[in-house]
Amino acid sequence: MDPPAIPLLVVENLRKHYAAPRQWMRPAKPPVQAVDGVSFSVARGETLALVGESGCGKTTTAKSILRLVEPTSGSVRLEGEELLALSPEQMRQRRRDLQIIFQDPYASLNPRWKAGEIVAEPLRNFAVGTPAERRERVQWLFSRVGLRPEAAGRYPHEFSGGQRQRLGIARALALNPKLIVCDEPVSALDVSVQAQVVNLLMDLQAELGLAYLFVAHDLAVVRHISHRVAVMYLGHVMEVADRDTLFSAPRHPYTEVLLSAVPVPDPRRRVQRALLQGDPPSPASPPAGCRFHTRCPLAQPLCREQQPALTPREAAGGTQWVACHFR
Repeated sequence: MDPPAIPLLVVENLRKHYAAPRQWMRPAKPPVQAVDGVSFSVARGETLALVGESGCGKTTTAKSILRLVEPTSGSVRLEGEELLALSPEQMRQRRRDLQIIFQDPYASLNPRWKAGEIVAEPLRNFAVGTPAERRERVQWLFSRVGLRPEAAGRYPHEFSGGQRQRLGIARALALNPKLIVCDEPVSALDVSVQAQVVNLLMDLQAELGLAYLFVAHDLAVVRHISHRVAVMYLGHVMEVADRDTLFSAPRHPYTEVLLSAVPVPDPRRRVQRALLQGDPPSPASPPAGCRFHTRCPLAQPLCREQQPALTPREAAGGTQWVACHFR
């Protein structure tokens, strides 16, 4: 499963801070640092999984890359082109290469449009082909994602949850994108359907050479689909490594805790789980130094004073990047 090493997407020092709402007769609150200095890359044909607990900034990072929310600062380059420097119209044209599969298949489809109209919408927006060619393309997309072409005349409420997510995948594929952001695409589906959708995404990647930024919190799904994994905590990337290295030999203490929480489907096997004390700090007032030091069992005075950089470490599967002073 080794992907090509040519970078398609390069994200450097990406930040997204939200201004706190002003309250009358009260001092201004500090901004919420949802994403604060995130850097990673995605190669052509690769799946990079972005994992972490709820509220760590995974979805905000993904939407900032697409400029569905405007980043505060940083750099996002697709094939060497700086996306954050593009005008709205230029970015609209560039979105032919950047698509998204949303988390909720119920809310991401227009209930007043028929399924065929939903899948054909990107083609109409960019005036691709004649009406007859668009209908032919829609029929091919339906067949490719496992839907019957005659279902194009049905409305979204007539489909099951898994079928609706297949509609979302077909819509994302309509313009032959190079990178698809998958924002927890299976978390709203039944477990019996999740494997079908994940296998479909993997088949499409092998056939079309797609790259995925796969946002998820289910580590079992991540282990199945990803080439590399980036672990986020409180707006920072704590560790980046290839899938096998991260699951077999994690270095960052937070990654170790995250992996130890994965359920083991064997009642005879006793698992020693690492437990964290306390709750994650607020992104509106993050701790100084390492973001994880308030809950880290290895924390030293240096961790409270200096933020560790994401630095390379040698590993059996290649370079492993870790943001820890002592790992």
